[in-house]
Amino acid sequence: MEINTLLYFLTASVLLTLAPGPDNLYLLAKSLASGAKSGVFLSAGLASGIVFHTGLVILGVAALIQSSPMAFAGLKFIGAGYLLYLAWRAFHEAGELQMGQADATASYLAIYRRGVLMNILNPKVLLFFLAFLPQFVDTESTGLSWHIALLGAIFALQAFAIFSCIALCAGSVRKFILGQRNLNRILGVVQGVVLTIIALAILLA
Repeated sequence: MEINTLLYFLTASVLLTLAPGPDNLYLLAKSLASGAKSGVFLSAGLASGIVFHTGLVILGVAALIQSSPMAFAGLKFIGAGYLLYLAWRAFHEAGELQMGQADATASYLAIYRRGVLMNILNPKVLLFFLAFLPQFVDTESTGLSWHIALLGAIFALQAFAIFSCIALCAGSVRKFILGQRNLNRILGVVQGVVLTIIALAILLA
């Protein structure tokens, strides 16, 4: 694979990751509510989901889902249902987080798993990678699968780096707003609203 192709792909990937979207918004809200470390673990989960989608593209599963309305609908409803469950929890727990310290009761592994599930249960991400990755490989190459795997790894790494920066920046801002009255409840509601919007966007896709 030519170095120019990799540079074009990396540039496009960075611009796409920086574009305002549901992942960025939820990551920002989570980092403000629970601290930078939680945001970094969420970033790692979202990036791991990208690796999963890349594997499905290589295996041809994405093309199968694209050609099967029933499979797409099934994945769509499962993903939206999971996000609505997370939104319900965010609304329910609003106000319980003590902003004086990071949420030590939360399992970082659980936050990581949440990021993974949010990503892999979103069929729009899968179809995006099905359309995006092949644009940067030679479809007649004998190493097509390896090329797609390399591009997927590059996308995941740059996404993790950018998402982690967002988390760290939000965590820094969080230090300046500790102790603000009712802020923890507001952040809980923000998380719930963002998750609900993502779920509705999936259902309407």
